[in-house]
Amino acid sequence: MAESVTDVARRDVATPEPPPAGPRTVAPWLVGAALTAVLLLLAGRYGYHRDELYFLLCGRHLDWGFVDQGPLVPALARAADTIAPGNLVLLRTPSALIGGAAVVLVGAIARELGAGRAAQSTAAVLAAASGIVLAGGHLLSTTTVDLLVWLVAALCVTRMLRTGDTRWALGAGLALGVGLLNKPLPALLGVGLVAGVLIAGPRPLVRDRWVLAGAAVAVLFAAPYVAWQAAHGFPQLSVASAIAGGDSSYSGRLDAVVLQLEIISPFAVPVWVAGLVALLRRPAWAAFRALAWAWPVVVAIVVLAGGKGYYAAPLLLVLTAAGAVPTVGWARRGPARARQALLAVAAVPMVAGGAVLMLPVLPADRLPGFVVDVNYDAGETIGWPAFADSVAAVHRGLPAPERDRAVVLTGNYGEAGALARYGPARGLPRAYSGHNSMAAFGRPPADADVVIAVGWSRPDQLRRWFTEVTEVGRVDQRVDVDNEENGEPIFLGRGLRRPWADIWDGEVRHAS
Repeated sequence: MAESVTDVARRDVATPEPPPAGPRTVAPWLVGAALTAVLLLLAGRYGYHRDELYFLLCGRHLDWGFVDQGPLVPALARAADTIAPGNLVLLRTPSALIGGAAVVLVGAIARELGAGRAAQSTAAVLAAASGIVLAGGHLLSTTTVDLLVWLVAALCVTRMLRTGDTRWALGAGLALGVGLLNKPLPALLGVGLVAGVLIAGPRPLVRDRWVLAGAAVAVLFAAPYVAWQAAHGFPQLSVASAIAGGDSSYSGRLDAVVLQLEIISPFAVPVWVAGLVALLRRPAWAAFRALAWAWPVVVAIVVLAGGKGYYAAPLLLVLTAAGAVPTVGWARRGPARARQALLAVAAVPMVAGGAVLMLPVLPADRLPGFVVDVNYDAGETIGWPAFADSVAAVHRGLPAPERDRAVVLTGNYGEAGALARYGPARGLPRAYSGHNSMAAFGRPPADADVVIAVGWSRPDQLRRWFTEVTEVGRVDQRVDVDNEENGEPIFLGRGLRRPWADIWDGEVRHAS
């Protein structure tokens, strides 16, 4: 076996041996199971998210990669829709299971740090009430898979640092490798952990044979997706550039910093800050300091690159797991009853706020504006059938010769996905889009010179392609919700100025 991490630490800096793992408890499993049950009960409320509609379309064109993601989530979407077409609960079942698993993993990380039963339970409850777990557990998304991947890798690394058994690096490498078939973001975690080890030690880890083997496993799993990206000119870089330019939700450097204070919960900030400080300062936790340094390193990279702030959220859950230990210790000292009552009082708005903001517990037709202001994704799960109705009304109003040859051109993949899901039952023709991988799924036929365009708020964009552009309607989702589609104009374009083959890749295709 390679030299023990603990032995290296003692030899180099005389660091105290880390504490033994805490006692086993079923509490995190019970909390995780309860969360999964709640997520499954609510899974069918509201409707598809725009990304879920996109994943379903990507699942029809499975490949080793797409413009903005790997094949993992589209494959899950295709499997669910093959087993039970149109069943939203089944589509979201993997996410509900991942949400419960995330709770168990956070409790397990706390246990590796020596947490007692109360601290493990506290860590599990905080994870279950956190925004990132609730939101990720409700929707099928690449973020949900990232959450599981990062936490599994973090647990393997924490156990490796505690026991000195570097074979756990293989588990971390396997988790990161599977995650790299989803998104490139697990590489960011790898960079953060390596940087943490270089900063805080034990530095010999970076050349340990098991650690190098774990890195090789991750690279091996990632190879098909990287090869696809290379063969297609690395389109993921264009997506990243668009995100850095603010052309996406949750983007912006200031927002990325602010989101660190919100993504778990504002009420949980003192807990994860306590965990960060304890990991950096507790002598008994010296072996774990790389975990503490990984978070600021990852956040710095995200901010400098203009990424989204929630990329680093799983590491905040690791800090929350650590913070549960000093938090429970604080609650047992001095005026213990008063302190425990204070924690209980703080937990109420965290749980209630998380449920209201992140889960579909309020009626969709009376959804308060502040919910969408905080949770943009909530608005993107409401009104898609009515969106299709609005487009269908325009299509029915066309003269018969035009109706027979018309196609639909959408501004984003969610709109195209909604029309693919709901359009056939309404007699709509195929919808096309140049957004991300949708551009590769086909362009309109060469003779399609009558186009219903939706999702294009500026008619001047369309006038570059059509000789006549007329506003012929508005999207009416029949609910007062502020999302990207509600109230948007619907245009009719006639007479192509140039063939689709000339304008599709250079002008219609776009990334975000």
